[in-house]
Amino acid sequence: MSSERPTSSRQQIPEELERYSRQIRFPEIGIAGQRRICAARVLLCGCGALGTVLADTLVRAGVGFLRIVDRDFVDLTNLQRQVLFDEQDVAEHLPKSIVAAQKLARINSQVTIEPHVADIDWQNIREFARDVDLILDGTDNFEIRFLINDLSLELGIPWVYAGCVGSHGQTMAIFPHESACLRCIIESPPEAGATETCDSAGVLAPGIHMVTALQSASALKILAGRKDLVLPQLTMVDVWDGTLRQMDLAGLRERSDCPACSKGRRDWLHGSNASRSTVLCGRNSVQISPAQPAALSLDQLAQQWAGVGKVTKNPYLLKLTLTNSAYEMTLFRDGRAIIQGTDDIGVARSLYTRFVGG
Repeated sequence: MSSERPTSSRQQIPEELERYSRQIRFPEIGIAGQRRICAARVLLCGCGALGTVLADTLVRAGVGFLRIVDRDFVDLTNLQRQVLFDEQDVAEHLPKSIVAAQKLARINSQVTIEPHVADIDWQNIREFARDVDLILDGTDNFEIRFLINDLSLELGIPWVYAGCVGSHGQTMAIFPHESACLRCIIESPPEAGATETCDSAGVLAPGIHMVTALQSASALKILAGRKDLVLPQLTMVDVWDGTLRQMDLAGLRERSDCPACSKGRRDWLHGSNASRSTVLCGRNSVQISPAQPAALSLDQLAQQWAGVGKVTKNPYLLKLTLTNSAYEMTLFRDGRAIIQGTDDIGVARSLYTRFVGG
């Protein structure tokens, strides 16, 4: 996108842009920048803590098209920090992307919102990233972030990374083949147990808001045509300590001998490092995905599960609460399941095979 300066914000604001007048009057955006934002197309990967705040901010800012992809449904523990959800959504067991799209549409009807209930992986990420100008990281795991990083380098689409746990978080914008990428800083995802998670350290809502404020500001600079204002740095914040640090990344790409930037490796995009089972952060849950997406009949499975436990269903998923057991299974039409009540992948796979097959 262009980096030319915006036109003067003192110009008469057109009627169709009046709702963005306070944003337009900010001189670095102006009318020209706002028109670029309104024409922009964004992919949001994940609609949890980071993703809901990002989606809310961008839709209110007038981004023209927002594609939201999330694999999960709304849980009671989400409400402490995930701003688009409420108790009714928990009771209805609705997918996060669907709920988010419904609420965002009521905030700004001028924005086209395209929700997807899906797990982003190496087989589908190209399709989700089609025709977008920017990718935003709203995920909670490094595997997907490294996949986004590979795709960004492959297709030349910029993205903005962010993460938050406890009271601290970090964010950086990545311009493929121009700035340092994620693998320039971290060559591979941390091993299990090597870093804090929201299970071990919790997560504070103010930390989410601080990180996403910086992340969405970078996004608005890029979408408004002012990528020249995005500095090559990793910003780290801690809202409990009240500290902010910035790591200068200028020249790192040229010095790092990065496997992705310098050597052209796309280990995650080509499926070499793909995982089919994931322990979900803070949920005592495991996600199981089939090797190939399925097209399940939820009605048929609901009949098969009758008598096994309590079965609830909506158009998007089927939920089984096992009798005399702490386990619950939420099954999506594509064959993906979230097994609650365990963080043991072996136990989760056994339950999946028992009730779904495969």
